[in-house]
Amino acid sequence: LVLRREREKLFKNLDGIRNMTKLPSAIWVVDTKKEHLAVQEAKKLGIPVIAILDTNCDPDEVDFKIPGNDDAIRSIELLTRVITDAIAEGLKARSAHAAPATPAAEPLAEWEKEILDSAAPSTEAPAATDAPVEA
Repeated sequence: LVLRREREKLFKNLDGIRNMTKLPSAIWVVDTKKEHLAVQEAKKLGIPVIAILDTNCDPDEVDFKIPGNDDAIRSIELLTRVITDAIAEGLKARSAHAAPATPAAEPLAEWEKEILDSAAPSTEAPAATDAPVEA
């Protein structure tokens, strides 16, 4: 029973990294105090850390510091939305500049495909219909 619980806990916490084929280019951390292990591992592997820093955090642990409240959900949502929008914009710009004949260096993740698909202009124009207007 104890081993099964331990296995389930490990599977829940580490399942996302099982399918990673390479190290991430950077990591986004909201609370460096709570996620100190992730910050330490990123430092050991040379992965840049982008983080929201509150007054109780050590700025020397982070490569790219964003001063803000890491306890308030509204500030976390705002800063995370800004970061995700910047990532999406960068992906769109990179795909627009990439030559279509050259194969990608690595396959795109599902979320990258979704962003690029939503950014692609639709080739189908909506059909114009003449609807009667009631006065």
